[in-house]
Amino acid sequence: MGLTARDMSDMGRLAQLAANPQDTTREEIYLAIASLYRVQGAHLNARERELMHDILRRLTSDVEMTIRIALAERLSEDTTAPHDLIMLLADDRIEVARPVILRSPLLSDEDMLRLVAECSSSHQEAVASRANISEPITEALSRCETETVLVALVRNVTAKISSTVYESLVEKSQHLSGLQDPLARRTDLPADLATRMCGWVSDALKTYIVQNYAVEARRLDEAFAHAETVVKNEPAPPKSPPAEGASKLIEKLAVAGQLKAGFLLRVLHQSQIDLFDLAFARLVDLPLGELRQWLYEKGPKGVALACRAVGIDRCVFGTVFNLSRQARMMKPTLTASEVMEVEAVFSSFSKPAAMAEIHTR
Repeated sequence: MGLTARDMSDMGRLAQLAANPQDTTREEIYLAIASLYRVQGAHLNARERELMHDILRRLTSDVEMTIRIALAERLSEDTTAPHDLIMLLADDRIEVARPVILRSPLLSDEDMLRLVAECSSSHQEAVASRANISEPITEALSRCETETVLVALVRNVTAKISSTVYESLVEKSQHLSGLQDPLARRTDLPADLATRMCGWVSDALKTYIVQNYAVEARRLDEAFAHAETVVKNEPAPPKSPPAEGASKLIEKLAVAGQLKAGFLLRVLHQSQIDLFDLAFARLVDLPLGELRQWLYEKGPKGVALACRAVGIDRCVFGTVFNLSRQARMMKPTLTASEVMEVEAVFSSFSKPAAMAEIHTR
C-alpha cells in the first residue's frame, strides 16, 4: 500500500512549515513529522524517508529536550518504529538516547557497535547497561578507558563476557579500583582471574574471593608473591638512546602508515616506555630528547598538548599521563589548577593547533 494523496499533501505541508514555521511551533512540526514517519515509515520510498529524516535532524536542536525525551520513551519498546527514527534518537543527547539504547528491540549489534565507537562515554555507558548484550559488544566496551563505562559493563549481569575480555578487565582493575568489587562478585568470573586479583584488592575483597571461589591455597600464595615482587622490583628505566631495534621498528611502522595513536596506548599498557617515547616523537615530528621534555618536564599541560596533537581523546589522557609517569618513577598527581589547564587544552586546541603549539615553543 502506497501513500495516499492526502499523506503526500501532509508531507509537503510539513516540509514547508519546517522551513517557515509561521504560527506553528517547531515542537508541533517535529511531533507531526515523527508521527507521520512512524505510521507510514514502511510505505515511504528512499527519497521520502531521506526528506523526513533530514527535517527531523534539522529540527532536533530547536525542539525542547522534554519533547524529544517523551518521543524516545514512547518509541523505546515499539517494534514497528522506523529504524532511521530510532537511530536519530539514539544519536541525540544522552537524556534522549538513553531509553532507546536501553530498551529498543530494533537496535542491532552493528548499531550498538557504532554507538560505542562514535558517541560519548554516556552513550557507551547506556550500551553497557543494556540487557543481554553480546560478546562482540562487550569486547568493544572493554576497550574503553572510562571507568564508569567499564563498571556499568561488569555490573550488567546479563552481559555476555568472554574469558579474554574478563582477563583484560581484571588487568585494568589494578589501576581502576572501582572495577574490583563488581568484578569479584561476577558469578561467571573465571576462578584463576579472581585469584589473580587477590594480589591487589582490599583484605575484605580477598576474603570474599577465597570464600566464593575454588581458590587453592598454593595459587593464592603465588598471587601474593607475584604482587610483592612487582612492588619491590622497580621496572627497568627507559634507555637513552633506546635500542636500535626499537628505532627501526618505529620507522618501519611509520613508513607503512601503521604508526597511530592506538600503538602508543598498546605499548604503554605493556610498559614498553622506550617504544612509547620513540613512537610519540615520530608522530609529533620532534627529536626524542625534545619529546621527552614535553612529556616529562613541562607538566600535565605538555602531555595534554602532545596527546591532542596526535588525536588522543580527553578521556584517555588520564591513562597516558598515569602510566607514562609511573614508568619513570614520577608521581601521577594533578592539582586542581593543572586539571583546569588540561581541560583547556582539549577544549581550546584543535589537533593542528596543538601540533603547531608544540613546534613553536
